[in-house]
Amino acid sequence: MEWRSADGVEWLQARLSGARAAFSTRSAGDVKESPERLAAALGLNPDRIATARQVHGADLLRDAGEPTGVDADGHVLTKPAGAALVKVADCLPVALAGRGGAAILHCGWRPLAAGIVAKGVEAVGATEAAIGPGIGPCCYEVGDEVLAAFAPLGEGIAAGRMLDLAEAARRLLREAGVERVESAGLCTRCDERFFSHRRDGDPRRQAGAVWLEATEA
Repeated sequence: MEWRSADGVEWLQARLSGARAAFSTRSAGDVKESPERLAAALGLNPDRIATARQVHGADLLRDAGEPTGVDADGHVLTKPAGAALVKVADCLPVALAGRGGAAILHCGWRPLAAGIVAKGVEAVGATEAAIGPGIGPCCYEVGDEVLAAFAPLGEGIAAGRMLDLAEAARRLLREAGVERVESAGLCTRCDERFFSHRRDGDPRRQAGAVWLEATEA
């Protein structure tokens, strides 16, 4: 994962097999309002970026190719036309790639507990994953319900009431068969380059985006 910038927009980019993933900062503006600034920096057509209405569930949208009002917290791409995007501000964006395409998942604790990782991995036969910036174990204090949801993952998921959301995602990826996992290791609440709902009560969102690379015929 490496830092990239263009036209005043800064983002983290991950190289996956046959795909690319980007995790934006607040420099791209509020992607909930418009992804156009980020799309221009990434060289993507903003009208061909799939988004959905995120409801903290585990449903995936397949090859939408454009914004929709459908409820979904993940996107699956099997064709190298367009891109897909999730909106985050403390939740984790998780990108996947495998023989069946690529996916991007909105991984707050509820989607993780509901099985979105396993569904995404199965949908694309994922062998690689990139975990973008999200709230870290330094800042993510949770209640009993959340701790109980992740207790089956074993020790080291939480220290007291401080949950390590990225480690939970990593273990769920491993359980689903994904061995190559890269993580940004950045806390959105600590790092002011990112929007953070917990820090500021901010309604604005950054993005996790994925797209497939075109292959020569």
